[in-house]
Amino acid sequence: MRLTATLAALLAAASLVAPDAAEAQAVKGAAEYILDYDAIHHPVMARKGMVVSQSQIASEVGADVLRQGGNAVDAAVATGLALAVTLPRAGNLGGGGFMLVHLSKEKKTLAIDYYGQAPAATDARLLAGDNGKLDPAKRYSHRAVAVPGTVKGLYEVHRQYGRLPWRRLVEPAVKLAADGLVLTDDMTYALEVYRQALLADAPSAKAFYRPGGATYAPGERLKQPDLAWSLRQIRDGGADAFYRGELGRRVAAGVQAGGGVLTQADLASYQIRIQEPLWCEYRGVPVAYMPPPAAGVLLCELMNILERYPMADYGQNSVQSLHVTAEAMKLVFADRARFMGGWPQYQPPVGGLSNKAYASERAKLIDPQRAMDSRVVPGDPLTFESRDTTHYSVADAEGNVVSNTFTLGSSFGAHVMAPGTGFFLNDAMANFAWGGNEPANAPEPGKRVISTITPVIAFKDGEAWLVSGTPGGTRIISAMAQLLSNVVDHRLNIAEATQRPRIFQAASDTPVEFEPGFPVDMLRLMEGRGHKAKPSLTMGSTQSILIENGVLEGSADSRRPDAAAVAVD
Repeated sequence: MRLTATLAALLAAASLVAPDAAEAQAVKGAAEYILDYDAIHHPVMARKGMVVSQSQIASEVGADVLRQGGNAVDAAVATGLALAVTLPRAGNLGGGGFMLVHLSKEKKTLAIDYYGQAPAATDARLLAGDNGKLDPAKRYSHRAVAVPGTVKGLYEVHRQYGRLPWRRLVEPAVKLAADGLVLTDDMTYALEVYRQALLADAPSAKAFYRPGGATYAPGERLKQPDLAWSLRQIRDGGADAFYRGELGRRVAAGVQAGGGVLTQADLASYQIRIQEPLWCEYRGVPVAYMPPPAAGVLLCELMNILERYPMADYGQNSVQSLHVTAEAMKLVFADRARFMGGWPQYQPPVGGLSNKAYASERAKLIDPQRAMDSRVVPGDPLTFESRDTTHYSVADAEGNVVSNTFTLGSSFGAHVMAPGTGFFLNDAMANFAWGGNEPANAPEPGKRVISTITPVIAFKDGEAWLVSGTPGGTRIISAMAQLLSNVVDHRLNIAEATQRPRIFQAASDTPVEFEPGFPVDMLRLMEGRGHKAKPSLTMGSTQSILIENGVLEGSADSRRPDAAAVAVD
């Protein structure tokens, strides 16, 4: 087997990073399991445009918009609306998200917050059980529904930065819902897993199951007439149809009938936020992150800590690189628990958390050979002040790009629909801290819930270079850090960077989780350094575009079986 550059570096570095000869030999043994990804993984190539999403059908919809002369914003809007049909567990009309947009001609990058917001009648008892903590039965109910932002976000970004008429962008989703789509194995599997939960809600049962509750089979065509009606309302009336029209009235009435507190007034008053991204650099590469309540500042902090170490010399997924990465994650998650909270009532110390001097102080806590053996305490960034979701990435021939992550919160959100609408509603209210142990993230009226979502756009020579993001809940931050390091430090192509196995580490008293693909020797090596290690399931689903010399290189993450990168040539 031909050695890749990364494998050769790992073998050469083994004697440098291992504390003794035995571990050095074990590193070499583990390295032999690493496949020659240079020969296996190649990105999809294009010059005129690229759409990468978790659904091939939705990617095709976005690519068709580019072929019709639309820009990246147009294609992103059409892709997002199509995902509401093809990926009902995460793509949505009833949820919210975060979007980064780069407009090449204007040399402008925007961060668009259209995330869920607590209704005006929110109080500390809304989702709390008798013990004062989050009640799972209330979480998966109409009580957990925050004000949805998706329709407003897509509409407003198109109104300000799109090119094609709005109706043309909504019509493909209308057609998919009305004519039906052929069910894939992945979609039917998800519906089977959640069958009992979704059958408990009559509109959900009607939309996705046979009379009597049986699941449809792969290859069958599923029509969604109620969703088609909702999409026609949005096509003809824009965002007002959702926030002020009949569709909005159905949503509010359905939530209230189910015991929730969302009102038409909450919908009518909802506004998106368009702001400057959080800018950081990783080894000289400028990166635009999403500001709070998204988790961009935490990913920035994690990359700042990793920058203190020669990750390229360690080798990709070597025991030393994994050790340092896991230890850095502990520090970041300690800070997340202490300093992150909901906007606007709480303002995290963004300047301190993203400061490289602060990262240097935090990095001093990392022993290069041994895992931390006690609970990590948060730092003091104030002194430095000056798991279902879905992501898609879009690039056009003019250099415009969109990086968008949106969500229902949990898979299929709150597991409920408003009658006659055909789409799931979010359970975003569950992201608040119910129980009073995290005041910064306590539920309050009008508050935007905290999120681990963090889409990114990295730049080279002033132009968008890497566009990416992922679902994955708390694992979003770690998945994105490893993707960025794979590209910047290890110079992998975007397909290789996407497919390499990942780890996840949260608090210092929890184990390091290893995706399938790591040899068992690697877990033993990490345990030898004091880590707890355990095998885990796949983490995230990065949908990415890398732009080099005018060539768009797309990579859909195979961790989600229906994902696809669709080229426009």
